[in-house]
Amino acid sequence: QVQLVESGGGLVQVGGSLTLSCTNSEAPLNRRAMGWFRQAPGKEREFVASVRWSGAPTLYADSVKGRFTISRDSSKNTVYLHLNSLKSEDTAVYYCAARPGLYSTASSASGDYTYWGQGTQVTVSS
Repeated sequence: QVQLVESGGGLVQVGGSLTLSCTNSEAPLNRRAMGWFRQAPGKEREFVASVRWSGAPTLYADSVKGRFTISRDSSKNTVYLHLNSLKSEDTAVYYCAARPGLYSTASSASGDYTYWGQGTQVTVSS
């Protein structure tokens, strides 16, 4: 059973940093591709970053490339999203997602993901 739980969101100033975590207490995540998506108020959910089951390669949305980093620690059964140089437009609810198949590749398509967390709020203030 895959039940994802995100944490690490909060209020941060423009230019600041946060690290989001995603873990699953029911089963290992280390053989699944993982992704992060976000949804701002009044907008569609959008892709942020994804990582292959093995840890590489990774995919990023153009809007976060060079500022955000996705990583995974199999020993902790956790996937991270490191957010740096935050902008006000990064304000959103951030969701962690897992692909259903094992040994899966990174993907930017939300339809490729079956398991979703409840989301964690990131608010960037100017």
